[in-house]
Amino acid sequence: MKSSVKTLILGLGNELLSDDAVGILAARALRERLKDKADVVESALSGMALLDLFLGYERAIIIDAVKTGQSPPGTIYELTPSDLSTVLAPSPHYAGLPELIATATALKLDFPKVIKIFAMEVEDPYTIGGKLSSAVAQAFHELVQRVEGQITHWLAPSPQT
Repeated sequence: MKSSVKTLILGLGNELLSDDAVGILAARALRERLKDKADVVESALSGMALLDLFLGYERAIIIDAVKTGQSPPGTIYELTPSDLSTVLAPSPHYAGLPELIATATALKLDFPKVIKIFAMEVEDPYTIGGKLSSAVAQAFHELVQRVEGQITHWLAPSPQT
């Protein structure tokens, strides 16, 4: 039974670039498991090009790779848009989620009100044709489980008070 609240799971990345594929691969792993609970989309787009993908959804989960160097590869961060800083970019192609939200708000677009980001610290997002690094591959199942757990949490009935 499909949820009445429209939910998007957006896996980002480039499957040709080793660890950068983790968001796309997680979306693929979740597609069949969550087919009646959320729409699962894969994309290699970035910046303002992502805006249309969010329209019409009430909630969204973004799955992506990050390389901060602040944590070991395989670390999974759970973030919200308020955890992100504004991108000072020379072009809309490099706009981040805060800019997308600001644009959607200014244009009064039907953009998700609730957004959760699952970002995995990666080791190698650059090798063309490379497979997932060992640490990312080992943490992959946990990433998929955590996203699925978030969907389950969102769909759980609210306690009556």
